[in-house]
Amino acid sequence: MLCPYCGADDTRVVDSRPAEGGSTIRRRRECESCENRFTTYERREHALVVRKRDGSAEPFSPAKVVSGVSRAMAGRDVVPGTLEGLAGAIEAFAEEHGPEVSSAEIGRRVLDALRDLDEVAYLRFASVHKEFEAAGDFEREVAALEDRTEASAE
Repeated sequence: MLCPYCGADDTRVVDSRPAEGGSTIRRRRECESCENRFTTYERREHALVVRKRDGSAEPFSPAKVVSGVSRAMAGRDVVPGTLEGLAGAIEAFAEEHGPEVSSAEIGRRVLDALRDLDEVAYLRFASVHKEFEAAGDFEREVAALEDRTEASAE
């Protein structure tokens, strides 16, 4: 570890402890050359990769899930923290089935969550995820939602 003050590479760890709920390690270091102290944080590097429809890959981003779902939920009542919780559940699924997961599978998981959360948001998200091209696509999806609602009421 290089000292941020003098650039020397002879630093030592003075104190080490968990931080951020145990997901990070906080280390207090001291430079042997200039005796200045500084703090470093060690975090797990996300190794989750999302394989997109076009074959390209990118790192999984919970913020991107929240962004997509928040667009679908625009103007709808949502309890604070719900979108972050949904993104966390999707991330947990991806970690369990990783290191690579398809964007289609992430989209299906988001749709499953939205179906129970808000049907309007579900339809908005489905129109993008399933690439609706005509009003008939919406009609079929609404009919499927109604069939599912009737089946669960029985």
